[in-house]
Amino acid sequence: MSMTSSYASDVVIDLSGDWTLSSEKDEHTTTMKIPGDVHTALHRAQIIPDPYFGRNETDVQWVARQDWIIERRFHVDHADGDWYLDIDYLDTVAVVFVNDAPVLSADNCFRRYRPDVSSALVPGENVIRIHFHSSIRAGAERQAAQPFYVPYSTDNSPIPHGNMLRKPQCHFGWDWNIALAPLGLYGTIALRRLDTARIEHVLTTQHHGEDGVELHVEVTLHAKSPASVPIHLSLGDERLRLDCGVTSGETVLRHVFFIENPKLWWPAGSGEQALYTLTVEVPDEIVTRQIGLRRVELLTDRDAAGSRFAFRINGREIFCRGANWIPADALHSLSDRERTEDLLVSAVDANMNMIRVWGGGFYEPDWFYDLCDRMGLMVWQDFMFACNLYPCTDDFLDNVEHEVTYQVKRLASHPSIVLWCGDNELVGALNWFPESRDNRDRYLVAYDRLNRTIETGLKKAAPSALWWPSSPASGYLDYGDAWHADGSGDMHYWSVWHENKSFDKYRAVKPRFCSEFGFQSYTSMPVIKTYADEKEMNVSSPVIELHQKNAGGNERIAGTMFRYFRFPKDFSNFVYISQVQQALAIKTAVDYWRSLKPHCMGTLYWQLNDTWPVASWSSLDYGGSWKALHYAAKRFFQPVTVSAIPAEDGRTVRFSTVNDTAEEVEIDMNIFALATDGTRTPLKSANATCGPDAALIVTEIDLNQLAEGVLLSWDFIASNGMTGEGHHVVNAYKALELQPSGLEHAVHALGDGQFEVEIKASGLALFVMVEADVAGRYSDNLFDLAAGDARKILFSPKDRSAASRPNFKIFDLFSSQSEG
Repeated sequence: MSMTSSYASDVVIDLSGDWTLSSEKDEHTTTMKIPGDVHTALHRAQIIPDPYFGRNETDVQWVARQDWIIERRFHVDHADGDWYLDIDYLDTVAVVFVNDAPVLSADNCFRRYRPDVSSALVPGENVIRIHFHSSIRAGAERQAAQPFYVPYSTDNSPIPHGNMLRKPQCHFGWDWNIALAPLGLYGTIALRRLDTARIEHVLTTQHHGEDGVELHVEVTLHAKSPASVPIHLSLGDERLRLDCGVTSGETVLRHVFFIENPKLWWPAGSGEQALYTLTVEVPDEIVTRQIGLRRVELLTDRDAAGSRFAFRINGREIFCRGANWIPADALHSLSDRERTEDLLVSAVDANMNMIRVWGGGFYEPDWFYDLCDRMGLMVWQDFMFACNLYPCTDDFLDNVEHEVTYQVKRLASHPSIVLWCGDNELVGALNWFPESRDNRDRYLVAYDRLNRTIETGLKKAAPSALWWPSSPASGYLDYGDAWHADGSGDMHYWSVWHENKSFDKYRAVKPRFCSEFGFQSYTSMPVIKTYADEKEMNVSSPVIELHQKNAGGNERIAGTMFRYFRFPKDFSNFVYISQVQQALAIKTAVDYWRSLKPHCMGTLYWQLNDTWPVASWSSLDYGGSWKALHYAAKRFFQPVTVSAIPAEDGRTVRFSTVNDTAEEVEIDMNIFALATDGTRTPLKSANATCGPDAALIVTEIDLNQLAEGVLLSWDFIASNGMTGEGHHVVNAYKALELQPSGLEHAVHALGDGQFEVEIKASGLALFVMVEADVAGRYSDNLFDLAAGDARKILFSPKDRSAASRPNFKIFDLFSSQSEG
């Protein structure tokens, strides 16, 4: 569903554009673009430095402790009639004045506000002013007014009491986010005249039968007084007119379209993303939506292990391959549709078919879900509650109820949204604070009141929507430990990172669906250079430490290197190895959990993207370039792939193939002994036939037949044309006596702004990574070369108009630990 609204030009005044921004005591005044945020406006005016550079974060935090005022003038020819403001994404505690008359007091970034302003307008020039109250001060005031203290996650948020406010929780800092508590207006602000009726909501539901699909359309109209309104509905080539009698307030109109021989919407990799255009038109307003016809079910049947957690789309079970989505930028003004689309395209290009819109950010704008609809990216949609406890007072729950109703009616018709989830980790948070540990009953009841409000609001607004109470959760009204229990529901498995366990512990659990698991790495060197000077290029420098928000994160990255690798020779190779081990960690988990199919039916790693340049669990750098993990994900999420699964005793390796397609495939593979000088010796060839949507063991290898210090390598080809390769080390990489890889490379400009990089090895080159000094995309990366192998890589710079030729650096495991 894509929702676009258009209005007749004589009934709307767009108030976006340049406003005047000033602090509450007028110490600072500048221009601010709306939509936009205060911090970016101040930075562009050189009132504050770049918050992302160096240690500037601490130098700009005063901004959030102040109130800010934005103002602009606008002209109205005829002020008579009924006029209202249309505002959304207003962040957050704010009062709106028109000609000094207060017309709105807002306190929820996730609601749409449409206050009547008729009595405040005058013919000619008018002034609109928005007074933003400091979120830091507002949070403290609301916490003080609670009947009992409501804890928030101090580990994540250095700025306190964000749980009091309905705004993105990560704005107060997170273990990957800068702590700025930004404020601004990020969506629509317009003045509209209500002549007869306006469209409040367009909601659709589907009923699939043997003969076709019924599309039930529900249009909510708002009118000032009773009237008859002509309304035109169209779906594809079918168009009709209805005359609808409306009353004062809201009137709901319902109509059913019937689609014979429907073209169905499928997730990426499983079929086409067929979309139909639905148009709803009243005088002065047209709403257009793209509709995808599909059936979605969440299977939670009980079985011997517990209960399943699997999505069935159009009658077919789909294994979910993907990652968690966080806001595209910590500051709204620095993100836009083009950059967001680039991130989503990268998800699909890495063979993902699902993203989870995590509950500490935003309900994203309509166009975001429109992109997911077109790309076939299924969306697991959290409601915006994360890692904190929350108030359960009547006013707070009433605010939440309005938020849920609006967001569900706005978004529920999108075919991409397959699940609505109550929150992120609120059940676990009951165990994180002394107050809730000492009085669990009180806080559990408070949680249940909130969770019930969300569920009831969802079911009332969209009765057919799929609901899951929390993530992770073992089931409905199950308040158990879904971080370690793997038999039912969805799981967040963080033992490898947060508990510092070895990578093979990913094979100690058998999740039904793992919706969070991750391992950190540093962001790539070209990104580090955007926020750190050369003298700061040290893992324990103050700037590098400030750009690591997870306590102990840098130590864990380094400690993992000691466990698996010889320590790298310099900072750039430290960054490189951090990305290699991140890719290895997530690959270990995904390879094993996919081999368990259909016991496990989904793996969503944490996290897809970054909000600013930072060490994190992301596979995409800030700015959208691919880290090593993302190139690995493209391979380990390939619909048909082969992976090596070592036995618990470490002496046998099973080769598992998984087939996520609807067709049977034949697998032909070759297995080699790979010596540290890069020579390969054939060990075994094997083939197998894997049925549709299945996993099976192709063959196994006894590692006792390998000589000391020799690796296992393999390649395969599937009958549908998919190919792959890989290697397996018997012990840690640090035990390998690697010999010089002899890497050489040549660069050829192709004339269209792209470059071909040819890489040759005279010895064994493991984890070859090509890195240019400009942003761009590589056709392949993070690959192995045996002795005598060569590979050509296509590099596409983000800016193809640049006159200068990029400089390329080639990393591999041998070179990272040796000056030779």
